[in-house]
Amino acid sequence: MIRLDGKIASQSVKQSLKIEVDNLLAAGKRPPHLAAVLVGSNGASETYVASKVKTCEALGFASTLIRLPENISQDELVSKVQELNRNEEIDGILVQLPLPKHINESAIIEAIDASKDVDGFHPISAGRLTLGLPTFIPATPYGIQLMLEHFQISTSGKHAVVIGRSNIVGRPMSILLSQNHAYGNATVTVCHSKTPNLEEICKSADILVAALGKPGFVKKDMVKPGAVVIDVGITRMDDSAHPKGYKIVGDVDFDEVAPISSAITPVPGGVGLMTIAGLMKNTLLAYQNRTTAS
Repeated sequence: MIRLDGKIASQSVKQSLKIEVDNLLAAGKRPPHLAAVLVGSNGASETYVASKVKTCEALGFASTLIRLPENISQDELVSKVQELNRNEEIDGILVQLPLPKHINESAIIEAIDASKDVDGFHPISAGRLTLGLPTFIPATPYGIQLMLEHFQISTSGKHAVVIGRSNIVGRPMSILLSQNHAYGNATVTVCHSKTPNLEEICKSADILVAALGKPGFVKKDMVKPGAVVIDVGITRMDDSAHPKGYKIVGDVDFDEVAPISSAITPVPGGVGLMTIAGLMKNTLLAYQNRTTAS
C-alpha cells in the first residue's frame, strides 16, 4: 500500500515554484502577489489562510491578508474585491470560504476579476475547464492531479468514482479525471446523496475520490481491493484526549480502508497540503499571464 503523502508531493511542487520565483527575483522582477480576504474569525478558515500566507513567504511570493469583520455587508465586500481587482500589483485574489450567511458567495466569486481567480471558482474559469481550455483549476482538484502525477498513479482507462458534486471539488475533479491528458482518460461516475446503490458503485471503482464532508463515511465494504482512495474530507471533531481538544478526520475510515487499498491519502497530511500547492501554481500562472500581457 502506497501512502500518498501530501507533504512529500507538495514539497516537490513547492521546490519547483521556489526556483521559478528565485529566477524572477534574480532577473530584477517583482514576485507573484496573492491577496487573501478573510471575513470573520472562523477557526478553520484562520488556519487555512495562515497556511497560505506562510507558504507564500516560504516560496518568495508577496502576500496581503485583508481581515474584515463578520458583519460586513455584501456591498462592502464587493467593493473591497473590486479594489483588489484594480490593484495592478496583485496577481491573485482569494476570498476564504465559507462566508457569513448574509453574504451570497456566488456574488462575491463573480465579483473577482477572472484573470485573478486563483481559486478557480469563477464561472469563466469553470466554463473554460469544462471546454478543456487553459484556465485556473480549482485548487483541491488541481492538487489531487499534482499528487497523482507525483506518485505516478495511472488513471487512463480506469473507472473513477467521485462522491460529491460540489463546484469546488466534485464536479471539477470529475472533469479533470475524464479529460484527455496523461492523468485523465478515466471513465467517471459522479455520486451524491440521491444516488441509489452507492456502496455497489463505489466498490466498482479503481479510483475512489471521497468529497462529501461526512467523517468516516467510506468503510471497507465500500472499497474494491486494490483501489486508489483519495480522501478530500477534513472535519474537526471534538476530542478531549487530544492536546488541541479536537482531531482532524477525513471522509474515509482510514484504519479500515488502508489495508485493502493500493494507495490512499491520509487525513491530515494528504489532500489539504496539495490544495495549497495547487493554489500557489495558480498564482504563479496568474502572474505569468498578467506580466506577459503587459
